[in-house]
Amino acid sequence: MDSNLDPTGELSEITSDCVHCGFCLPACPTYQLWGEEMDSPRGRIHLIAQLLDGAVASEAAASHLDRCLGCMACVPACPSGVRYDRLIEAARSWAAEPVRSLPPRSVRERALRAAIFATFPYPARLRLMMGPLRAAQRTRADRILARNKAADRFAPELTAALRVAPAHASARVPRGRLPERVQALGTRRAVVGMLTGCVQQVFFPQVNIATARVLAAEGCDVVIPRAQGCCGALSLHDGRREEARTFATALIETFERAGVDAIVVNSAGCGSAMKEYGDLLAGDPAMAERAAALSDRVADLSEFLAKLGPVATRHPLPMKVAYHDACHLAHAQRITSQPRELLNAIPELTLTEIADAGTCCGSAGIYNLVQPKTARELGERKAAAVSAAGADLLASANPGCSLQIGSALADAGTPLPVAHVAEILDASIRDIPVRAILR
Repeated sequence: MDSNLDPTGELSEITSDCVHCGFCLPACPTYQLWGEEMDSPRGRIHLIAQLLDGAVASEAAASHLDRCLGCMACVPACPSGVRYDRLIEAARSWAAEPVRSLPPRSVRERALRAAIFATFPYPARLRLMMGPLRAAQRTRADRILARNKAADRFAPELTAALRVAPAHASARVPRGRLPERVQALGTRRAVVGMLTGCVQQVFFPQVNIATARVLAAEGCDVVIPRAQGCCGALSLHDGRREEARTFATALIETFERAGVDAIVVNSAGCGSAMKEYGDLLAGDPAMAERAAALSDRVADLSEFLAKLGPVATRHPLPMKVAYHDACHLAHAQRITSQPRELLNAIPELTLTEIADAGTCCGSAGIYNLVQPKTARELGERKAAAVSAAGADLLASANPGCSLQIGSALADAGTPLPVAHVAEILDASIRDIPVRAILR
């Protein structure tokens, strides 16, 4: 065993739990695409076991590990309970951090990741991109470049970013719309903190506004600390664990000062990462207990509302809604029934299922930027399944999924409005017309 890669022996124990039964194969998106053993969970577990035994990784092995989406569909599918999530995050840290056994990524790949992680976890920097994006959208330069074959060949990451960029960036809600505290309507039932997120607050600020309104309507005082920063989800899921620990520590301290009963999160990837803080900071004597305590108070919006129970009146929304299971909600957090329960409680709303709903749409954090070809294939599959559902609206619970699927539907010539579960609940509670959602 390589003690540098696995100082506690935990990873080796996890790899030995895999009995190579194959139940993970049909759940894995990359195996579905290519039928390649090394691009399946059990194949990647075999590669990781070899690395832990001291093997020197080839570029091909590194590529197989990089092509994993980290969607975690294999985790609930595994009858042996193999913690594949721990293994793939460790493997990514070997590529992301120095003195590891995987060969270094190319200069191009390292530069791309450096640009992503210098921008996306920082809302102020992300907002600076909105001006050029709005200009490109007004002149349609974004669509021209995204469909240019030469550009797609030589700069696929750029064309992928333009393809999934929010189509209505120019209609962004003004910054500073949310106060630091939103009072409960009627009897106060809870005091909750709300994570505003990075991509969510810049690209989908209306989702945060709807979330705060729904929580207040259900009797919650909503505390929205201005000092909150990135939760570290993108960093954690890409193997940048030290960076993730820095973000996590700062966010824990922020919400400790807020004095709330729970922290409600409306982004699946963020919620999944925050529930892992106990593991992420387990080796830090000053933060371990605090991290575990905060993780215990984190809840996805649908999880929190389903447990709290409704008091606000739901008004009819005569529409057919298809619900998309975000991977880090369904597979990582095991939350599937609660969003459906909330949507089914809305009068005259018909909820329809999407075929093969558990398969990743290809967003997967930064995957659609660093593996654009594969992400596009998965996006096309998801768009076809969504279109076949015949819905008026697609409901999602993750900003990356909303961008990815919305883009794929537009590219397929079957555009469909996409809304967060919070927006649909907000419309029903406020009794506003369906057309307000179908924008």
